[in-house]
Amino acid sequence: MVVKSQIKLIKSLHLKKNRQLHELFIIEGVKGVEQALSNGLIPHLLCATTPNQLAEAYAEFRVQIVSAKELSQMSALKNPSGFLGVFQIPKPQPVDYSDWVLALDGVQDPGNLGTIIRLCDWFGVRHILCALGTVDAYNPKVVQATMGSIGRVQLHYVDLAATLASAPVEVLGTFMEGQPISNAKFTRPGIVVMGNEGQGISKEIAALVSRKISIPAHYTATTESLNVANAAGIAMYEIRRSIL
Repeated sequence: MVVKSQIKLIKSLHLKKNRQLHELFIIEGVKGVEQALSNGLIPHLLCATTPNQLAEAYAEFRVQIVSAKELSQMSALKNPSGFLGVFQIPKPQPVDYSDWVLALDGVQDPGNLGTIIRLCDWFGVRHILCALGTVDAYNPKVVQATMGSIGRVQLHYVDLAATLASAPVEVLGTFMEGQPISNAKFTRPGIVVMGNEGQGISKEIAALVSRKISIPAHYTATTESLNVANAAGIAMYEIRRSIL
């Protein structure tokens, strides 16, 4: 049985300042919780509205049965799925520059960041450098959009300019006027920078980019630009394809 103080704590985790204070975040849904546990994330509390196979399988983590009303009080969803987990925010490991790294210069939309994390998981990119203005990766909307990938990709919130300036590998950036990505060579690991949804890559970060790449349109009448998550997916596909 959950108590009022636990419900209050979980509700507070909807806000970034409280996630940072308690170093905890929420994952909702049986699949998301199951993947988090299998990825080695450490649970603080697991709640379910009814006994089920997952609750039985992870009984050592003390799954607590709660009412639908209690779950709705804790959930960030309009229609809670019946299972909610509170997990410790993992401590990121040092960045591994022996493989490609993605950098985000102020991505703001939770859905975009969640999709980018999922894409990194798909393409085996294990580290994302996030400028300090980037949306919090443990925002419930971001976590939901990762579809279980949140525990398999390392997120690093850093002074991006300082980190890129001292990085031991080449820094590439996506620009409208860059070299077409299909013609670019990716023989050595590096960092690929993706910009903010509205402003693109900032001038400060652009000054640290040694090679500009672009994803050219194939028709004359097109939209103004690609969604940043779509662009990140194309960039990672081309990088992996070029070194096969």
